[in-house]
Amino acid sequence: MFAPLSIPSPPDEWQSLRLGDWLRDLGLTFITWPLEIRFYALAILVGIIAAVILTGRRLTARGVEPGLVLDISLFAVPLGIVGARIFHVLTHPSDYFGPGKDLIKTLYIWEGGIAIFGALIGGAIGVYIACRLTGLRFWTFADALAPGLLLAQAFGRLGNWFNHELFGWPTDLPWALEVPSPNAAIPVGLPEGTLFHPTFLYEIIWNVLGVLVLLYLERKWSIGRRAIAGLSVPVLVPGRIKLQWGKMLALYLIWYGLGRTVWETIRIDPSEVFFGIRTNVWAAFGAVLVGVLILVIQSRRHYGAPPSPYRRGHKGYSVVDSEETYSETPAGITADPGTAPTGKDAAAVPSEAPVTSGPATSGPGTSGKGAS
Repeated sequence: MFAPLSIPSPPDEWQSLRLGDWLRDLGLTFITWPLEIRFYALAILVGIIAAVILTGRRLTARGVEPGLVLDISLFAVPLGIVGARIFHVLTHPSDYFGPGKDLIKTLYIWEGGIAIFGALIGGAIGVYIACRLTGLRFWTFADALAPGLLLAQAFGRLGNWFNHELFGWPTDLPWALEVPSPNAAIPVGLPEGTLFHPTFLYEIIWNVLGVLVLLYLERKWSIGRRAIAGLSVPVLVPGRIKLQWGKMLALYLIWYGLGRTVWETIRIDPSEVFFGIRTNVWAAFGAVLVGVLILVIQSRRHYGAPPSPYRRGHKGYSVVDSEETYSETPAGITADPGTAPTGKDAAAVPSEAPVTSGPATSGPGTSGKGAS
C-alpha cells in the first residue's frame, strides 16, 4: 500500500537515548551499567513541564502565590503516574497476569502502558491533598490546569509514535502511518507494508485545538441559564465571567471524552471489551458524563467568580479586584450566620440573585492582595 504523504515511524534506535554508551565513548569507561532514557518518557516529561508552566501563569493571574504550582505538582504528578499505570494494568490484564506472565513487568512503565484516565484519577487525588495542605481552592487549581492537561497530552502522544504503538485501522489516506514489522499490535494476515491511521496525530491535533477552544470560551463566555422545555438549564452565553468553580475542568472532560471516543474506536491495539465497546471508550463516556454533571451542578451552585483563590480562613485569603458577582455558597442558600464574612469581605460578597443569560450584574468589590 502506498500513500504519497505517509508518515514514517522513527527507527528502533530512536526509541531511547543511550546515555551509557555516549558517556563511555567520551572516555568514562567506569560507567558499566546500561543508562537509557526512553523518548516516550521524555515526551511525557516535556508535556508535564509545559502544563506546569501554563498552569502556573494562569494561577498567578488569579492571585495565587507564584511557585505554588510546583508544590501541588509534587503530589499530583507522582500520584498521576501511579494511577495511570494501575489503570492500564487493570484494563489490560491478559498482558500481565496468567500462565507464563512475569508480574514484575507491571512495574516496567518505561516500556509503555499508562492510561490518561488513571492519571486523571490519581492526579486529582494528589491535587486535592495538596490543596488541603496549601489552602488553595481545589476548583481554582482544576480550572487553571484544564488547558494544560490537553497540552501535556498532546506532547505525550508523541511518545506513542516513538514506541510504534496505538495506531488505528489500515488506511490508504495520504497521511497514513508506516509501522515497521514485526509489531504485536498488527493483526495477523495483513500484507507487508500496510499503512494505518495515525491516531496519535489525530489526538494531538484534537488536544491542541481543545487548548485554543477552552481559552477562548473562558475569556468570551460565561454560564447563564435559559428556560428550555420548561426547565432552567445552564448554557454558554456572552459575558465577562470566566468559567470558574470547576467549569473549565468540566469542559475539558467533555472535550477530551468526546474526542477519545472517536480515536479509541478506530485503534486496533488489544483491549478489554465489554458489551462490544473498548474499556477506554467506556472511560471516555464516563469523562463526558462527569463533565456534564460538574457543569450542571456547579452552574446551579455558583454563578460568579470565587472571592479568592484561597479558602476562607487561609492566610492567603484576600478578596481580589473584580466587578463580577461573587458566590461562596450555593444559589438561593444563605450562608451560616456564624460563619458569614464581616468587614471588607462582607462588602465583597453581595447577596446572590438569579443570573439570566446576560452578563453578570456588577457588584461592589474590595481590592486586596494575597499573602506572598
